[in-house]
Amino acid sequence: MASRGICDRVAIVGMGCTVFGEHWDRGTDDLLVEAVGAATQSTSIAIDDIDAFWLGTYMSGVSGLTLSRPLRIRDKPVSRVENMCVTGSEALRGAAYAVASGAYDMAMAVGVEKLKDSGYSGLTRQSIPGDGTGGTLGTTTAPANFSLLAPAYSRKYGVDEDQLKEVFTRIAWKNHKNGSRNPRAQFRKEVARTTIARSPLVAGNLGVFDCSGVSDGAAAAIVVRAEDAYRYTKRPLFVKALSFVSGAADGNIDPNYDFTTFPEVEASAKEAYRQAGVSDPRAQIAMAEVHDCFTVTELVLMEDLGFAPRGTAWKDVLAGAFDLDGTLPVNPDGGLKAFGHPVGASGLRMLYECWLQLRGEAPEERSIPSTGKTMGLTHNLGGGPGECVSFVSIVGTERP
Repeated sequence: MASRGICDRVAIVGMGCTVFGEHWDRGTDDLLVEAVGAATQSTSIAIDDIDAFWLGTYMSGVSGLTLSRPLRIRDKPVSRVENMCVTGSEALRGAAYAVASGAYDMAMAVGVEKLKDSGYSGLTRQSIPGDGTGGTLGTTTAPANFSLLAPAYSRKYGVDEDQLKEVFTRIAWKNHKNGSRNPRAQFRKEVARTTIARSPLVAGNLGVFDCSGVSDGAAAAIVVRAEDAYRYTKRPLFVKALSFVSGAADGNIDPNYDFTTFPEVEASAKEAYRQAGVSDPRAQIAMAEVHDCFTVTELVLMEDLGFAPRGTAWKDVLAGAFDLDGTLPVNPDGGLKAFGHPVGASGLRMLYECWLQLRGEAPEERSIPSTGKTMGLTHNLGGGPGECVSFVSIVGTERP
């Protein structure tokens, strides 16, 4: 048995994304209507033209009615999906596979989350019933889980903790700088490195500015067969790879797990590169949107995704390799750190940045360098160290 992938069989021809932030005066319905409307307006497609819908939301609705009701969708299939922080990407995966299979000519993936009114924050946790052997998910906070990565990385690779704190500070500074140039970002101000470094600690060595924002928002994408793409837009994005893996969640009882990697991320990345024909991601990928829920997460992801050899990514961070003008821009829209993290929408928000950057529509002040590279990567993970799910997509502007 093998994963065959759907390289160049489907294309994204329309996208929309709301501003992410604290929308106290807007509900889930409002955000859905705006994102879907923006997606249809970006191309020549009407909502009635779409054959099927996939809605991703973590906790802002149940069933397909969450989407069909506000959009007045009648007699169409609407599937509601959830996979922790991979939820928006899961919606894309369902829509893309449905079109690639020939079941539908056109599908839409939508992600939405309304977290602020719910009182949800990164310091709350779900109490999932169990026998006490289920690991840290649901028993400790997300900052506490991810903070375990820092001392483990420090010990394994011999990086002084103060030096590592400087690395985390630079990641936060970079993403806030990118977010300051993004009109849709939750946080649109640059933050001085001294402010970041001196921020109050939340868990372990992670301070306030090492943590992503909690926000509301929505994003949407329209998917069609690749051969039909140019009927709807002059600049489609062709799906090169969709790779999703779910781990065995045994990291907390496996004596070989050392908290310096996400094995599921490494596995999903390798599969995505195989599907897309990527042999050297650092050289072939034009930009990447990664799941920087915490600054230490982004550091570890640079190695899990193959952007840097093990134990060396911290040097690349300090050298500016992943800055907007670096050799591989990472999170040019500000990432989860500055753009915000409405769980169900984040995966599609990442894709939206690829949509803007690869099509040459990103604002000049935050456009990636023109290098001739034509592919972008998105990455989501849900869960925590030792027990997570991971998704990697690769999209590009060219189809052989």
